Amino acid sequence: MLQKVLLVEDSTSLAILYKQYVKDEPYEFFHVTTGEQAKAFMEKNPPQLVILDLKLPDMSGQDVLAWMKEKQLPTAVIVATAHGTINIAVNLLQSGADDFIEKPIQANRLKTSITNHLKRNKLEGLVEDLQNTFNRKKYQGFIGSSLPMQAVYKIIDAVAPTTASVFIYGESGTGKEVCAEAIHYQSQRSNKPFVAINCGAIPRDLMESEIFGHIKGAFTGATTDRKGAAMMANGGTLFLDELCEMELEMQKKLLRFLQTGRFTPLGGSKELSTDIRIICATNRDPLTEVNEGRFREDLYYRVHVVPIQMPPLRDRGTDIIDIASFFLKKYAKEDKKKFKAMKRDVELKLCNYAWPGNVRQLQNIIRNVVVLHNETHVAMEHLPPPLNQQLTSPSAKPQVATSQSVVSQTPQEEMVQPQHEVIAPQSLHEHANTQQDIDTSIIRPMADIEREVIQNAIDHCDGNVLNAAVLLELSPSTLYRKKQAWEAYEESDS
Repeated sequence: MLQKVLLVEDSTSLAILYKQYVKDEPYEFFHVTTGEQAKAFMEKNPPQLVILDLKLPDMSGQDVLAWMKEKQLPTAVIVATAHGTINIAVNLLQSGADDFIEKPIQANRLKTSITNHLKRNKLEGLVEDLQNTFNRKKYQGFIGSSLPMQAVYKIIDAVAPTTASVFIYGESGTGKEVCAEAIHYQSQRSNKPFVAINCGAIPRDLMESEIFGHIKGAFTGATTDRKGAAMMANGGTLFLDELCEMELEMQKKLLRFLQTGRFTPLGGSKELSTDIRIICATNRDPLTEVNEGRFREDLYYRVHVVPIQMPPLRDRGTDIIDIASFFLKKYAKEDKKKFKAMKRDVELKLCNYAWPGNVRQLQNIIRNVVVLHNETHVAMEHLPPPLNQQLTSPSAKPQVATSQSVVSQTPQEEMVQPQHEVIAPQSLHEHANTQQDIDTSIIRPMADIEREVIQNAIDHCDGNVLNAAVLLELSPSTLYRKKQAWEAYEESDS
């Protein structure tokens, strides 16, 4: 979409000249002659840039600028000023204008000013969008701002307004149904029903009835007509969870329904039609299921239009703490308990646990803590199995930060320093009084110690830099920056 430039100039002849200057430029150029026309234009569709004349027939340029500031319009302003009013223009720069240009405006000066301000406006918009994206800690039922979840949010934003089928896959407990609901409530069908069917929890002989409904007398126990999920979701979204659990014959009927939008209730003779969006999910690898003959290939390609992979909880870094804190406050309020937060060692334990049951397991762990205890802070002794058990043997992984090597951070988080004595076996007092006895061969540069501690932390976390940052109490950006610097130095040295 082309950017818009609005010229507010009461001289029609000058406006025609300026339009001629920029006629080949890659933006739209509009012209109005009064302040009121300018305000009406900007209220309807704010441009990226306004070139504002100071003297207008109905009000001054200062009045228009003040109005724009009051409305907080995200529009850059270049003040067009005649000779002798430079001081006024300077005052306007202090009041919110971005630049001024002196009349008569030369062609090159006009084009250069417009181009520069549009580039800056576009860059600022991209930075703002990026900041908004990475500041999303809560999104449509999700909690977390980790990079894997930001990728999920972006796909949901893109696919929700469309009619495309979505296929969600991921481990049990990762939030596949929450993802499907997010797509539904971001779509144009949000005011229509969202109906979820778990294909793995419904007996095979009842699956057709659950989805398509049945007519009275269709089978033993069918005492009345019953609408199926396909009709109940009419106009909205039908979510088929654990789709790979569906038997092949039912998959064939589902495929026909997806292709035609029509179905026949079980025991009926009349075809019905419905308008729904299908979202499917599975905790298995769908291609493996196709290759093993348990999932129809034609159905796979029909529903696998936009795939979304839900990341396991162990890959979501400090999202684990945010989710745990959310459930802790929620259950404490419901059960009238005193819990407010978690102790630091508990947060580290949570971030370094594998979470085979993902978010559902974390939710149950926090529920257990709140039910059985009543303190202000969750402590290690409150955690139930398996979190209160030693997960690895001492020799299984490199040691990260022991009593002999504890990591801290400066206010700028730029240096990692050992807080305890590591250069000699003597006590501090002995060290101060017997420096001549120190074996200097064991003294190492601080940078080497810092790198070793950080690398041990990353190895301990199986390469997960986010988890290592939590262990070291550093920001992930600090670790990434140091790691990149080391790698760049090694490349330049080789």
